[in-house]
Amino acid sequence: MAVQRSRRLRKKLHIDEFQELGFSVAWRFAEGTTEEQIDAILDQFITEVIDPNGLAYDGSGYLVWEGLVCLQETGKCTDEHRELVRKWLEQKNLTDIQVTELFDVWWD
Repeated sequence: MAVQRSRRLRKKLHIDEFQELGFSVAWRFAEGTTEEQIDAILDQFITEVIDPNGLAYDGSGYLVWEGLVCLQETGKCTDEHRELVRKWLEQKNLTDIQVTELFDVWWD
């Protein structure tokens, strides 16, 4: 039996029309990459891929990075977002690139 929930409760629970889909991403910089080079590539990642596409990125690392990509607004990332991120990372010659399938960022 389906549970009837008010719009307010669905919003608080991040379900139905308020569900948010995102994906995890990870990559590795080449051994010997300097901090300045890492900072420059991350700045490019934000300005060329994340911001222009309405995405948000939360991650950390040094030579090995991992993080979460989702939308800046409530909504659902798409497979096109995943491929956009993957292709950009590949063009920068980063290694061990991993992009997960989409998942619910609140409940997975």
